[in-house]
Amino acid sequence: MVLAQRKSGDALGAEIVSLLRARLLSWYEDARRDLPWRRTSDPYAIWISETMLQQTRVDTVIPYYRRFLREFPTVALLAEAPAEQVLALWSGLGYYRRARMLHAAAKRIEREHGGSLPSNLEELRRLEGVGAYTAGAVASIAFGRRAAVVDGNVARVLARLFAVEEDIRSARGSARVWRLAEQLVPHGDGDPGDWNQALMELGATVCSPRDPKCESCPVQKHCQGRARGIAARLPRVASKRPPKAVRRAAIVLASTGAVLLARRRTDALFGGLWEPPSVDGEMSTLAARLGVDEGALTHVGEVVHVLSHRRMTVDVARGDLDVARRRRWPLPGPEYDAVEPVAFERLADRGQATLSRKILAVANVAARGLRCDK
Repeated sequence: MVLAQRKSGDALGAEIVSLLRARLLSWYEDARRDLPWRRTSDPYAIWISETMLQQTRVDTVIPYYRRFLREFPTVALLAEAPAEQVLALWSGLGYYRRARMLHAAAKRIEREHGGSLPSNLEELRRLEGVGAYTAGAVASIAFGRRAAVVDGNVARVLARLFAVEEDIRSARGSARVWRLAEQLVPHGDGDPGDWNQALMELGATVCSPRDPKCESCPVQKHCQGRARGIAARLPRVASKRPPKAVRRAAIVLASTGAVLLARRRTDALFGGLWEPPSVDGEMSTLAARLGVDEGALTHVGEVVHVLSHRRMTVDVARGDLDVARRRRWPLPGPEYDAVEPVAFERLADRGQATLSRKILAVANVAARGLRCDK
């Protein structure tokens, strides 16, 4: 029986909803992956996992999740921690605004909620960095509240299952997907958290972006997209603009025991993180700002780093760092608020983006302690 609904309101019949829930939940019980955040009922740990999983692969998140909870097993410890330590533990995970918002939200939870995560959607949404998806995930998984979630996996599953041909990132397409998701969440006859995770699991492991494994799908017989032969072309998403090309220059000044790093302002890209001094434009500009002789530098290569909105090509040069002779360094540019030599054994204590690690690697500078423990 292929699903049918009135497109004008996307009203789903009770029989279809019940059938979908039964089949997908039965599949999830047998097929779900054994992930560390599925072994806990602690709302705090679930919140951490959902924040880390935003736009980040599960395999990448797992070691960060484990290390983060080892260091900060409670909201109170996270709230009390220095921002520098939080960013250091997040180094390499990307989207660093998540870490800053997580830290700010922990402080709010301590201040306004007695150290316990609120359980309802409205209060969750008031926390820094918590949007509709994260609020729904935490409310349903941690507290059993009836709340829908729509992330990339869920949107793809629902777009194919109900043949949603609108751009799912448009206001109209997004609203339609959310309406469908809200109707499917169990109330009184099932676990909303398990249902939401089942949808996400189906999208992550079976209903994949390319070459969906339709033959392995527990609800394939009810999929409108498959029945119409358009499943692989869904969901429809408008093309993104290509990232802007940006050229930068970076100077790595290192001795046998330390390297010069600068900290980016909190309102700048990679805010609060440390990196070798760099600048948009020419190496000569950066050398002049640092007061070093460009002729004494050695060009060691280029680094390419692609973000969603820009493609950075960084020209990297290396020079000697004489800590004894020079103890004060000028700021490399307006996007920085601090600059200082950092001992190699202390690099792991300084939050760094992946770009910074690439630059240090090209310059053949020791970066002991920077890898995330697994």
